[in-house]
Amino acid sequence: MAADTVLLTGQLLIAEGDPLREGPAAMRHEHRGAVLVEGGRIAAVGEADTLRAAHPEARVESHGDNLILPGFVDAHAHYPQTAMIASWGKRLIDWLNTYTFPEEAKFGDPAYASEIAGRYLDLLLANGTTSVASYCTIHPESVDALFGAAEARGMRVFAGKTCMDRNAPDDLRDTAQSAYDDSKALLERWHGLGRAKYVITPRFSPTSTPEQLAALGALWAEHPDCLMQTHLSEQTDEIAWVKSLYPDARDYLDTYEAHGLLGANGLYGHAIHLEPREIDRLAEVGAALIHCPTSNTFIGSGLFDMGLAARMRVGLATDTGGGSSFSMLRTMAAAYEIGQLRGIVLHPSALVWLATAGSADALRAGDRIGRLEPGLEADMVVLDLASTPAIAQRAAQAKDIWEAVFPTIMMGDDRAVAATYVAGRRV
Repeated sequence: MAADTVLLTGQLLIAEGDPLREGPAAMRHEHRGAVLVEGGRIAAVGEADTLRAAHPEARVESHGDNLILPGFVDAHAHYPQTAMIASWGKRLIDWLNTYTFPEEAKFGDPAYASEIAGRYLDLLLANGTTSVASYCTIHPESVDALFGAAEARGMRVFAGKTCMDRNAPDDLRDTAQSAYDDSKALLERWHGLGRAKYVITPRFSPTSTPEQLAALGALWAEHPDCLMQTHLSEQTDEIAWVKSLYPDARDYLDTYEAHGLLGANGLYGHAIHLEPREIDRLAEVGAALIHCPTSNTFIGSGLFDMGLAARMRVGLATDTGGGSSFSMLRTMAAAYEIGQLRGIVLHPSALVWLATAGSADALRAGDRIGRLEPGLEADMVVLDLASTPAIAQRAAQAKDIWEAVFPTIMMGDDRAVAATYVAGRRV
């Protein structure tokens, strides 16, 4: 028996399918469950007494009636916006100019980038989030800072240099060539190093010239195993702006497609105001959409259509700092509320799926994270389902696990996080 073998006991929710498509029966509940961890990976999952008997030498960490889940996976965020989260009163374009760009300009300073990167990842861990796909800034230092902070914490992180060569302040602009060169150098330095995955990252079409989009499309073609992340159809005035900048494009998506930036490993954030052709093409190529509900309500963008999950992979994300919370619980609650406004009632099992396996699948990492499954990396969050008096009194009336979980989804925050594990290590 390995010295680092540990048996975590508590309630479990185990994804055996996709509840968004198959319903709640796709997720199995173990009331007295356990997860056996060896060498940073999940070795076995099942009933607690059975695993105790089979592994008597394992060190037991009992979490009582708390719920053990895969660590939350945040599929779209902007770590450089940590310090200016919850900034008041602007829509997207004015919000970028007023708050985002002045803050991002600071990230050429390696010390500042490192400070914010560490602060950001610690906030994620406090909220039970163990993996994130983040935009950095145009500065290579910002990428090094985030991957370095993630390496120190053992976290699986997906990130890339944000590329912009127009419609941004002078100190936040690169060029088509430097975007390619910097991104390639960073990719070669970090991609696949430990738990790091590099993501090719044009911010969005309004801040990139066709030449820059084409350069990044060429880089993606050279490294097709990498993810590519960008923004798509977040707000109606943004879409109008794109049409004025790309008058020959059929639609917003075509500005990416024409430059080699549409593909199966593409992550398209927001995707609220899609046209029928765009939906068909995204589904045809197997791309992923990333739903950012707290951001969409905070910045007044619109209501994402979760019905699109029937045709393509959908991840869930905080989009901090446009999103107003670091908590995936709060993000799940917002996804539920937006679903209600769209006439789609998301079951608690679907919300848990979106924040774990759904986001992991969107990031093409479902074979490594997002599930309680033997062989996967042992990233986990343990939730106290009675973390506040208001939640406790409602959960006490629960007739099944879903009635017990739902109050924590709707009213929970970092107080509900009893423990977070990264690669089997409690942090």
